[in-house]
Amino acid sequence: MKKKINLKVKQTMPNSSNFSEPQRQSLIGVVVLFANTIQKTIRAFWPLVLIWMVRIESMNKLVLFGGTFVVLVLLALFSYLQYYYFTFHIDEETEEFVIQKGVFNKTRITIQLHKIQQVNINQSLIQKLVNVHKLEIDTAGSDKKEASISAISHELALALKERLIALSKTSNETAVDEISEIEEKQTFIAINLISLLKIGITSNYVRSFALILLFFSTILENIQKVVGDEVLDENQVTNYLDSLPIITSIVLVFGIFFTLILTVNLVRTVIKYFNFTIQKSRNSISLHYGLLATKNILLNPNKVQKVTVSQNFFQKKLDVTSVKVYQASSGEQELKAKDQIEIPGCSVAERDKILALLYQNLPVKGKKFKPNWRKLAVNLFFFLLFPIAITFFLNWSFQWIEWDLWMIYSLIFIVFAGILVWFSFKNYRLFVSNTFIIKQNGAWDIDTSIIEPYKIQAIETHQFFWQKVTNIGSVSLSTAGGTISFTTANFDEIKQLVNYWLYQVEISEKNWM
Repeated sequence: MKKKINLKVKQTMPNSSNFSEPQRQSLIGVVVLFANTIQKTIRAFWPLVLIWMVRIESMNKLVLFGGTFVVLVLLALFSYLQYYYFTFHIDEETEEFVIQKGVFNKTRITIQLHKIQQVNINQSLIQKLVNVHKLEIDTAGSDKKEASISAISHELALALKERLIALSKTSNETAVDEISEIEEKQTFIAINLISLLKIGITSNYVRSFALILLFFSTILENIQKVVGDEVLDENQVTNYLDSLPIITSIVLVFGIFFTLILTVNLVRTVIKYFNFTIQKSRNSISLHYGLLATKNILLNPNKVQKVTVSQNFFQKKLDVTSVKVYQASSGEQELKAKDQIEIPGCSVAERDKILALLYQNLPVKGKKFKPNWRKLAVNLFFFLLFPIAITFFLNWSFQWIEWDLWMIYSLIFIVFAGILVWFSFKNYRLFVSNTFIIKQNGAWDIDTSIIEPYKIQAIETHQFFWQKVTNIGSVSLSTAGGTISFTTANFDEIKQLVNYWLYQVEISEKNWM
């Protein structure tokens, strides 16, 4: 099998690609390096850039434009030096991929070929404009991308990818799947624009709301520091809203924020996931997506540790759902972004196809386990009664608002929080079968997380001393792709499940890397 792989690589590899000798990136890639350098500089000194933009009329134009020109020339020179001192090659004697880089501080990166897990080829907007690609290498036992080459041609990137995978000693199956993915692409699922629009208007409300608040508050605060006066007169806004009927004011404010949230969601979803296609080859799948920045990710089912399917009420009516795939990660604190792959806007039928491909058969829910009613009581206390008590004592001490308004706001909060807490308790379930562990939770967005018992790395049970009388406790199942926890359940049942899972881990001979 190994000889067959090497033979295919030699047949498809361009003769000009001699990776045993140090090579540089494409010369046009200096533009990419220059753009990246400018982007990093603006991020580091954006308050100064904001000051220049606000005070451009009062500043000396010769000093302003002359200084800007000098900075751009220095950045361009630095970008060229980055290109000149960046080389890469394959040392087949030591079985290492070697990268040398650095202008002032020289760095030599060596990657053992047998540790290479994936080689991805991506393309940002700038890289599209100059027709170059970025090659990224993922290795076992690393908490980041070990190596990336920012600007090489597509032909050279494919040739280098094939060569690295062929020389990788991780597993023959991985090499076969990688090369097959290059040679035999077959479209499996294509997410159309309508599905992306559906998922864009029905998800990520809280994230977009926080992003909008952070963006506008940061911009206004920094402009105010520069100008010295209030950019937005809060009194005028308050007086205008007070002049309207209270219902009209609420509808107006809600409508503005909801429109902004929908706009942000739609733009983000379409730009990030445009032309999302899933291609399969043998036992692996390849994901391609992106409007401005193109992503190309190879997904190995053996590396999948956890899958989470999310869907809310509106998405159920529109027949769209989101699937998140968590791969094996070596990060100690949290999962790496590259190990969290989201497939948005797929229908229920497409979701089932994806799950069947990842697990060889469609996961089914086994025996159902429910939490104790005390979980509902605890959640009601912390998420409903405790906030009400805090606001009561604060308003009692400082008299922020009138008590009749406090009563109205508290009543609205009690109804809203009570509904969320109830549905959160109602949807909190654990399903256990011989081959799958499925946890369901959520109040609005219902998340269904799926793991396989043989991929469990650690099991932790916990019981507070006051829970011993009622015989309730918690369990956490840790995998290389995340943790699943089930709390406030019958502790005797938890211990029986733990013994069963440990037995499954011990007798399993399956490989999950």
